Amino acid sequence: MSDPMRTSPAALRNRAPILDVLRRVLPERGTVLTIAEGTGEHVTFFADAMPALEWQPSDRDPDAIASIAARLADARPSNVRAPIALDVCEEAWPITRADAIVCINMIHASPWESTPGLMRGAARVLDHEGAPLVLYGSYRIGGAHTAPSNEEFDAWLKTRDPRWGVRDLEQVQDVAAQHGLALEQRIAMPANNWILVLRRASRG
Repeated sequence: MSDPMRTSPAALRNRAPILDVLRRVLPERGTVLTIAEGTGEHVTFFADAMPALEWQPSDRDPDAIASIAARLADARPSNVRAPIALDVCEEAWPITRADAIVCINMIHASPWESTPGLMRGAARVLDHEGAPLVLYGSYRIGGAHTAPSNEEFDAWLKTRDPRWGVRDLEQVQDVAAQHGLALEQRIAMPANNWILVLRRASRG
């Protein structure tokens, strides 16, 4: 039987810089939902570094769920829940509340409708003012790629699925605002990536 535990070179490269930001923007305690978790390498690394938080990994891909479960069985972290199947485009998510959400490398590697689905669901699950949605990935800014490598990456994504692609940051920000999520910070990251920190606005 093949080992379900998968690995991602990108996750191993970017997890430390992402953690540096998460230490600054996540709450000290509470539940953090990770969306499109993938191999499980991010959540186990973050959970080990931030043990006061409880982590809930999720993914829509059954192979990813199996990889996360296998990695958790191997690492046995006490502050990570069993992975759940979550498709951001579904109206009902299998989790009703969280104190923060972290979503890494999903927006460009999914159809556009996943982005409004993410924002709509995050607005429901983040149930208190100031709760953060942290996004990581590549973006166009002002309609232009920020580096030639991102333009090449965009073209490669479209060979995998023409519905995929590097998104306009301003368009993502506008969709977030429609659901009560305001951009607080835009943080430059290695390899021409960005972290966007959005915060849940008051429900009025």
